[in-house]
Amino acid sequence: MNGRLIGIAVRPARYAALEEHNQIEIREDGLAGDHVRDRKGGARFNRIVSILAAEDWAAACAGLDPPADPKIELSWLTRRANLLLEGVRLPRAQGAILKIGGVELEVRKQTYPCKRMEDARPGLLKALAKEWRGGVLCRVLTPGTVRIADDVVIVSSPPGIDRRLP
Repeated sequence: MNGRLIGIAVRPARYAALEEHNQIEIREDGLAGDHVRDRKGGARFNRIVSILAAEDWAAACAGLDPPADPKIELSWLTRRANLLLEGVRLPRAQGAILKIGGVELEVRKQTYPCKRMEDARPGLLKALAKEWRGGVLCRVLTPGTVRIADDVVIVSSPPGIDRRLP
């Protein structure tokens, strides 16, 4: 199933607000301008690029108790992910490969929501913890530049992998 890239954001510092971009260079050590990449000693191997599916974000917001006011949209930037995808179900297996434009990323682990989600909206942490709604963390296999509207393809999602993610 093909999807597309609909959001790009970086955090210039650990607790800084996210900055949105129309395109960005993804290097082996992360997104250009992102604090994870610019950390002394480089990014942690498993946490280089964070990806969120728009459908999972919408499901988390709809699952809030009480439900989020449909007139007030909770921005995907609240989740603090680097990339927002639409029309693709994120793979739930370590070692799965995604291709965004010409960039290949390997899923390393599930993104677990932190306390900041609860600070943003009561109940959001719990809503994101269900069914992988918090997204995935990836490492870069093939660097390059990604742009809004780039195609997203799941290249492989190993069914027999020993280490299935929850």
